[in-house]
Amino acid sequence: MSVVGIDVGFQNCYIAVARSGGIETIANEYSDRCTPACISLASKNRTIGNAAKSQIITNFKNTVHGFKKFHGRAVDDQFVQGEKSKLPYNLHKLDNGSTGIKVRYLNEDKVFTIEQMTAMLLTKLKETSEHALKKPVVDCVISVPSFFTDVERRSLMDATQIAGLNCLRLINDTTAVALAYGIYKQDLPNPEEKPRNVVFVDIGHSSYQVSIASFNKGKLKVLATAFDPYLGGRNFDELLVEYFCGDFKNRFKLNVKDNPRALLRLYQECEKLKKLMSANSSDLPLNIECFMNDIDVHGKMNRVQFEEMCAQLLMRVEAPLKSVMEQSKLSRDEIYAIEVVGGATRIPAIKERISKFFGKDISTTLNADEAVARGCALQCAILSPAFKVREFSITDAVPFPITLRWKSQTDESVGECEVYSKNHAAPFSKVITFHKKEPFDLEAFYSSPNELPYPDSRIGRFTIQNVVPQPDGDSSKVKVKVRVNMHGIFSVSSASLIEKQKGEAEDVQMETEPTVQNEGRPEEQNKMQVDQEVMVKQTDLCLYLYKFLILLKDGDKQDQVASSSKANTKVKSVDLPIWANTTRQLDQDVLNNFVDYEKKMIIQDKLEKERNDAKNAVEEYVYEVRDKLCGIYERYVTEDESNRLTIMLEDTEIWLYEEGEDQEKEIYQDKLSELKVGCGLCLLEHEGRPRAFDELGKKIQLFMKAVDMYKQKDERYQHLSAEEMSVVEKSVCEALGWMNTKMNAQSKLTVAQDPAVKVAEIIQKIQELEDVCHPVFNRPKPKTEEPVEEGDKNNGAHNGPAAQQGADSKGNQQMKPPSGEMEVD
Repeated sequence: MSVVGIDVGFQNCYIAVARSGGIETIANEYSDRCTPACISLASKNRTIGNAAKSQIITNFKNTVHGFKKFHGRAVDDQFVQGEKSKLPYNLHKLDNGSTGIKVRYLNEDKVFTIEQMTAMLLTKLKETSEHALKKPVVDCVISVPSFFTDVERRSLMDATQIAGLNCLRLINDTTAVALAYGIYKQDLPNPEEKPRNVVFVDIGHSSYQVSIASFNKGKLKVLATAFDPYLGGRNFDELLVEYFCGDFKNRFKLNVKDNPRALLRLYQECEKLKKLMSANSSDLPLNIECFMNDIDVHGKMNRVQFEEMCAQLLMRVEAPLKSVMEQSKLSRDEIYAIEVVGGATRIPAIKERISKFFGKDISTTLNADEAVARGCALQCAILSPAFKVREFSITDAVPFPITLRWKSQTDESVGECEVYSKNHAAPFSKVITFHKKEPFDLEAFYSSPNELPYPDSRIGRFTIQNVVPQPDGDSSKVKVKVRVNMHGIFSVSSASLIEKQKGEAEDVQMETEPTVQNEGRPEEQNKMQVDQEVMVKQTDLCLYLYKFLILLKDGDKQDQVASSSKANTKVKSVDLPIWANTTRQLDQDVLNNFVDYEKKMIIQDKLEKERNDAKNAVEEYVYEVRDKLCGIYERYVTEDESNRLTIMLEDTEIWLYEEGEDQEKEIYQDKLSELKVGCGLCLLEHEGRPRAFDELGKKIQLFMKAVDMYKQKDERYQHLSAEEMSVVEKSVCEALGWMNTKMNAQSKLTVAQDPAVKVAEIIQKIQELEDVCHPVFNRPKPKTEEPVEEGDKNNGAHNGPAAQQGADSKGNQQMKPPSGEMEVD
């Protein structure tokens, strides 16, 4: 089972894996641990990552980047419309109103959903992981911004399915950073001691997130989260671009914004300049050659000027810090450390403002770029049964309060209650008990739409079906279980109807639960009961107990009635079907079609890669032979032969760039075979002949030494007859004479002349020699009766010379050649 953590960023992605007893960030095929979140589509295939980033300028209309925040959003969304003007590619409105991306792929206009684009990126990251781990990758943990809503999280989960991944958990960015920080700490307080509170600040390319986590040994709990989803490193890039656009318009009369390619180049150069200013306070130049209309442009900027320009952005740094402190109800003195990650935290002005707010130095012990991916890999290892990890529980927080509204299908009665407050523990389940006579709807939505970085506060509508009244006409008790799962996604996981049945007295374990009256019409008076099944905050528990004590007096009469009827009734739980209609959720049929189409695109990419590899193999062979003709082969070919080969290579090269520019893989393979036949025979004879003579010489030396040992009465060869050894000796001498004759004749020829002997002839001579000698030397020695000691009988071994010869499959002793020489097969 693979353990992979993936940090899917707005600009770049990182992959961390668990291996060799630790967590390691892996590199892609470019030996780069950072994979750009870019996808470039073309007429034959798609390129993803580093290769796609290199085409941002040349193929800007079909190179997609910066699409992470479009998940779950309609194309008419205010944020999407604001981004549309900054994108070089085209957005398209899908049938359901969601955002799509229109590109040219396989010579056709195609519209891809955001889920499909993210799936393409995940497919690339999956391939990189498989190449590093040398095994298939399915299970993974993926990071997600803490401010992502239910709709956006579901959209990302759909993308993982399209890519063929099983996402074990969507983990918030700052939670992953907290895990990477805390799991290695050996000095955390004991569970009964006061926890250590640490602030984690993550400012990436497009967003700003803050969280406070408390640590005890083996335990991590997120206390509060805050964010500014529209503040990141790219905002600083945009200010620089705006400045230089105005500067170049005044000095060079160039309208940069009218030229998409020039604008993209300026963005790249401004990002580099921003990074340089983080390390240098002096004036730094910005130079771009042939920027527009063959005009070279130049400019300069220093850190002081840059910070003055970004004053409004820097003022936004403090708000999330203040918010998270207010939510956690902690003082600055109770903060143990402030850990910062993310590329934008390298800007000195940002670090200075964070440090000033808390009144203490910030800490940079974590890798600013890779901390999130490492935390994801650690979470995956914890969830994986294949790895043994130190016990470490993680309690995340619900970023936005969630309210549940219920409504009967035939009347106008409506009630609602907040089921999850802000920063409520997650994952978490609750059981809500309703008294209903008919099916009813549950509508889940976020309670504070003003705090939501998403225009639609709705989560989904869930219909509880098959609800019927009791046989006596009373309302049925319906228990509905709601849950915020590990991914931070809300769902109605189950519903059951409690039926009353007459029968013998039976003890039924009823849970003592506080009740909350519904906010419907007075005659409705639906009771709601809440079970906290996973983990309960002490403050919540006290609150529920307080409510229970208040309502206990009013419930005494009901308890008495219940106890009197308990003697002759029993209950039965019946599972009820739930129909869920979540906001902007992909249908299963559509999702399956996307999965199939992704597989087709993977196959197309593979075929195109094989075709390009075959084409490159032909080109490489042309360059290799041409280089050798002017080098090591120069002495071995005549001038006419060299001219013939040169013309052949030139014709092949011309064919590659003209007629052979776009051919099938099989044609390139045939062309390569044709080249090797035309060039290989004349060039390889001189390389193979010395090796063949050397092999023949070794065989002659081996067999000659065996003949000499026979003449010296060596016992290993005494079972051979004199006639046999005479035949062997004669054959060896003939082979030696033939070799000497051919070598002398070859030495008198120039390297360009026809050879006196070819490699094939030498190999044939080696075979003839082996055909004569092998049958003689490999004939087994006849068995002889020898006295064997009792111990040797038990062991089945001999201590004499015969024991060292080895035995064949029938138990006969085999003869071996002299020590230190090649064994004769």
